[in-house]
Amino acid sequence: MIDYFVYVTVILFGTMIGSFLNVCIYRIPKEEDIVVEPSHCMNCKTRLKWYELVPIFSYLVLRGRCRTCKIKLSVQYPIVEALNGIMYGLVFCIFGWDSVYTLLLSIIYCLTISALIVLSVIDLKTQLIPLGIIIFILVMGLATVIIKFVESGRSMDVLLTHGLGFFLVSLFLLLLFYATNGGAIGGGDVQLMAVAGLLLGWKLIILAFLIGCILAAIIHPIKMRIQDVSRVLAFGPYLSLGIAIAILFGKQIIGWYIDTFFI
Repeated sequence: MIDYFVYVTVILFGTMIGSFLNVCIYRIPKEEDIVVEPSHCMNCKTRLKWYELVPIFSYLVLRGRCRTCKIKLSVQYPIVEALNGIMYGLVFCIFGWDSVYTLLLSIIYCLTISALIVLSVIDLKTQLIPLGIIIFILVMGLATVIIKFVESGRSMDVLLTHGLGFFLVSLFLLLLFYATNGGAIGGGDVQLMAVAGLLLGWKLIILAFLIGCILAAIIHPIKMRIQDVSRVLAFGPYLSLGIAIAILFGKQIIGWYIDTFFI
C-alpha cells in the first residue's frame, strides 16, 4: 500500500514539475526569467489563476483555451506534464528508494529526464540546445559520479567508467563537427553527449548514441514524408530519447545483448 502511495505521489509531483518545464520551454529561448515572473497567457498576458495552473486538469477543464482571450493552447502543455509524471514514476519503479543511495540516484535521473524533455522541445522548435541545460546535466553527472564513488568505497573504476563516458562519444562527434564544419553534427549535440556520458558511463553512452542514431534514421524520414519537414535534422531529441532509454533500461539491454550473442 505504501508503494502505491509513493508512486502516485511521485507521478503527481512529476506532472507539477512538468508544468514548470513548459514555462522553461517557452521562456528559455526568449531569455526570459523562469522563476520570478508569474505565469501568464502568452497571447493576452493575463496572469493565470491558481486553478489554471493545475497540471493536465486545467487544460481539460478550460478545453484547451485561455480563460480570458480564448486563444487555443498548445497540446504540448498536457503532453509534457503527463510525460514527465510518467517518467518520474518509471524511474522510481526501476531504481526505487530503498536506501539513500538509490533515492539520490532516482532523484538525479528524474531531474535529468526533465532537462532532456525541455532540451528536446526547444531543439525541435529552434534548432538550438541551450547551454544552461547542458550545464544542468553536467551538474547531475558530477553528482552521480560522487555518489557512486562514495557508495563503491572510493573505487577508481567509477571514475574511469564515467570519465571515459565523458570523452568517448563526444570526442568522436567533436572530430566529426570540425571535419564537416558543423554540417553533420551541431556543437550542442557534442556537449550533450559529453555531459550525458559523464552521467551514464562509457557503456551506456555508447548505447544511448546508437539508439539515438537508429531512431533518427527511422523517424526523421517518416516525418519528412508525412509532415514535409526540413531535411535539417534536430538531433537533440533523438539523442535525448536514447539517453533516457539508456538510463531506464540500458543495463538490461546490454545484458540481453551479451547473453544473446556472446554466451
